[in-house]
Amino acid sequence: MTRMESAKQGQITDEVRQAAMQEGMSAEKLNEKIASGLITLVRNKLRPIKPLVLGADTTIKINANIGTSSSLVSIDEEIAKMEVAVEYGADAIMDLSTAGDLAAIRGQLLEKCPVAVGTVPLYEMASLARKKQKSLIELSADEMFEVIEDHCKQGVDFLTLHCGVTKQTVARFKEVNRLAGAVSRGGTIIMEWIDHNKRENPLYEEYDRLLDILAEYDVAVSLGDGFRPGALKDATDRVQIEELSILGELVKRARARNVGVFVEGPGHVPLNQIVTNIQIQKTLCENAPFYVLGPLVTDVSLGYDHIAGAIGGAVAGMAGVDFLCYVTPAEHLRLPSIEDVREGTIASKIAAHAADIAKGHPGAIDWDNEISQAKIDLNWDKIISLCIDPKKAAQYRASLPPQEHAEELCSMCGEFCAVKRSKKIDTH
Repeated sequence: MTRMESAKQGQITDEVRQAAMQEGMSAEKLNEKIASGLITLVRNKLRPIKPLVLGADTTIKINANIGTSSSLVSIDEEIAKMEVAVEYGADAIMDLSTAGDLAAIRGQLLEKCPVAVGTVPLYEMASLARKKQKSLIELSADEMFEVIEDHCKQGVDFLTLHCGVTKQTVARFKEVNRLAGAVSRGGTIIMEWIDHNKRENPLYEEYDRLLDILAEYDVAVSLGDGFRPGALKDATDRVQIEELSILGELVKRARARNVGVFVEGPGHVPLNQIVTNIQIQKTLCENAPFYVLGPLVTDVSLGYDHIAGAIGGAVAGMAGVDFLCYVTPAEHLRLPSIEDVREGTIASKIAAHAADIAKGHPGAIDWDNEISQAKIDLNWDKIISLCIDPKKAAQYRASLPPQEHAEELCSMCGEFCAVKRSKKIDTH
């Protein structure tokens, strides 16, 4: 029995009670939203971790992508990236490895990662094809589903699967004449498969078969956006919206089969289109939890894409997005370093927290109020302990001359410290 099925029967489990306490809502309310699909609890039944809670009235969560590539295969480095991301607030990790022993890499990550882990099985399908000395587009549906089940058996908590890339959406893609074309790796693999085989996408055509596998392990499906815009000019075009319409139908079918589901979205989106994109997705996809990459609000921010992504993420979160995928400074340039992962995680965490405050989520502003009081008290130890990156704040503070430490001032105001001067004013 999946947790959605259990919720539909009115059973309130210890897992639901724990999650409800974490989110500041009653267990009864959370159970009702799980039953309806408005909230998805993400955890493979084989993994003893705290579930990832996504959806209506919950805090916005963030995901950090890691993984090997043909240019660098180091499991130790990927584990270190995971640890840094979790340290700075990542609620989930996606292993996007494309090189090396993918099953072994995934196994180590699942063993050591304390939060939910997601994967894109299509990447391993490419590895399987190489082993069988054939092209990825020559893989059969059975071979695809074999890889998907292997990921579930190994303990993966959620799978990104590009079920909305269909013969219909591929035909629409050919019509829209995009500036950046298609930028989803998984989506383009399915596009090529359809084009080569002149057949429907097996993940769409045999969707019930997919749901059977996911239900067995209580694994959530993240419906991938194969046609997310990779340039501002391509945002909110017909193929993006048409795919969302298909994903909305697949959301309903997943819920009917008691499988947890959420929907992926853009991408590169102008600031003035972000709210519209989220409203369209929520409408077409039955208010399913929504997961976005960024979104990036400009295409010129290379080296600073984590900032562009945080701007978009804050607006998206305020408008109703439930899950933000971080963007690192290395986006579009190279595989991220450990430091890139740290900066990307922090930027997304700031965006998510700012959006939670804007939405009035219970308790969100308490953290800010506490650090503000510490600032008024000039309690530097507490200020540093409460900020989003205590190590960096401590380094800046340690760089002050000794006399400024002694006076408990900052170097910006010095003797003109506004906090100290305002305390001299009689407000009674």
